[in-house]
Amino acid sequence: MSIHKLSKDSRIAVIGLGYVGLPLAHAFGKLYDTIGFDINERRVTELKRGIDSNKELTAEQFQESLTLEFSDEENCLQNYDIYIITAPTPVDGQHQPNLEPVKKATRLVASYLEKGNIVIFESTVYPGATEEECAPLLCEISGLSFNTDFHVGYSPERINPGDSDHSLSTIVKVTSGSTPEAGQIVDELYKSIIRAGTYLTSSIKVAEAAKVIENTQRDLNIALVNELAILFDKLGIDTQEVLQAAGSKWNFLPFSPGLVGGHCIGLDPYYLAYKAQQVGYHPDIILTGRRINDGMGSYVAERVVKLMLSKRIHIIDSRVLIMGLAFKENCSDSRNSRVVDIIDTLQSYHSHIDVYDPWVDDESELLISEPEENSYDAVVIAVAHDQFKELGIAGIRKFAKDKSAIFDVKHIFNSKEVDGSL
Repeated sequence: MSIHKLSKDSRIAVIGLGYVGLPLAHAFGKLYDTIGFDINERRVTELKRGIDSNKELTAEQFQESLTLEFSDEENCLQNYDIYIITAPTPVDGQHQPNLEPVKKATRLVASYLEKGNIVIFESTVYPGATEEECAPLLCEISGLSFNTDFHVGYSPERINPGDSDHSLSTIVKVTSGSTPEAGQIVDELYKSIIRAGTYLTSSIKVAEAAKVIENTQRDLNIALVNELAILFDKLGIDTQEVLQAAGSKWNFLPFSPGLVGGHCIGLDPYYLAYKAQQVGYHPDIILTGRRINDGMGSYVAERVVKLMLSKRIHIIDSRVLIMGLAFKENCSDSRNSRVVDIIDTLQSYHSHIDVYDPWVDDESELLISEPEENSYDAVVIAVAHDQFKELGIAGIRKFAKDKSAIFDVKHIFNSKEVDGSL
């Protein structure tokens, strides 16, 4: 059976309509008959009404002429030529890869798989996962033969939530296929929507490895400056001043200390470490970087406690305002946010915590609509939202009591304007 050739009549199904899947379905919907599928009925209902709670698509974009439909009905996936899976790849409590969301989506696709189909995976995984874990599932459930009846591809997502300057079409897309012919078709498909172009690799494993090291590299660079921030604090040196001085050299990399959360940089290195250990290699540097970054939330909280004690502010029953809950600035996603570690540590000292984030629409009891003026013994600026910058340090100090501590995690303000920062 020959592989499906790409044409204007090709039918595409995108499984998963989060930060990755929705922009992808929208882009393909301009050129091809496209279905966007998600198991979240509420999410699908909102999208049908032209509402994206993730704020990745605007109301105007929903009005564009598209051959795109949204559905949470599984039978809508019948009779498509190309299936694209954008399921999340989290880790469990022991930092081991959890491929179940991807496998669940794979099983779903397999039940509708036909000869000539291509299944493309965008989820970040360890090298080998697509062909060793997902392709066998497709065979088992569909009864079809891999690389004979159907083919697979891998094109890792590079979406940066909250970043309007680097959108889907303006970021080079890595592509690959389970055979050279499949790779060419996958590459041709993405070239049709990616203005920045594509990079076709020789194998799926190369594409998987390229993706996972992108975030591992960033994780390690941030871990280095986080460790430097801890050291310089002990030495009584301003970390930002040191970084600015070092940055005067042309080849010094501009990384800053901070919290590393979200579902990319904070998780992907564990996938690579898992695969390394499978083949008998212990990845010391990768895991050390993860340990440092995973500990930064607690470290920030301890810094805040010491700062409060230095000002003779009682910790027990104190009121602390945490500004920001999202895992990064100007983003509504709070999944795997390491701000939670700051909150948990401060609560262990019996502090009362209020959290304010104008981006996060969350039903958690942590969130309040607006901070109260002259009410807080400490304020922790945890996320660099534009709204916090616009408030200015004077506006933020209005929330604090006369005797209080202001700690700036992201160094939004000059270190002389706050009581402490990384």
